[in-house]
Amino acid sequence: MRREQGFSYVIVMFLVAVLSITAVRALENTLTRERRDKEAETLWRGLAYREAIRIYYESSPGTGKSYPQELKDLLYDSRLVRPTRPLRRLYTDPMSGDAWIAIRNEEGRIIGVQPNSNAVPLKQAGFPDALAAFTGAKHYSDWKFVYQPR
Repeated sequence: MRREQGFSYVIVMFLVAVLSITAVRALENTLTRERRDKEAETLWRGLAYREAIRIYYESSPGTGKSYPQELKDLLYDSRLVRPTRPLRRLYTDPMSGDAWIAIRNEEGRIIGVQPNSNAVPLKQAGFPDALAAFTGAKHYSDWKFVYQPR
């Protein structure tokens, strides 16, 4: 019996180590998955803003097209006889939880938005053609969702 003392302790310590490593790996996978989900949500919301800016611009009355002055102008466009709602609500940046940064033209009008996060994106390639400029971006704030008429 004397020779077997401590053997159970070594097995328990080994099992604790294996469980700890497994738990850490599971946590890493969960955090990575959450971040990828936030990236996907950032792309969706950015495209929603860009589409709302396009609708606002294209539906300008008369021949003079104009961009919105403020992001809240995208919620209710009363310039037309039949008002429209290009955007349902003002979304926050999923990566930072803050408001989006408005990108303005020379006239001070909003032509796009960009995230308010300086973290490094996980997604570096495989973007749709409309977002090809995002390939190799150093920060999320380099993802600029800008509407430029053709």
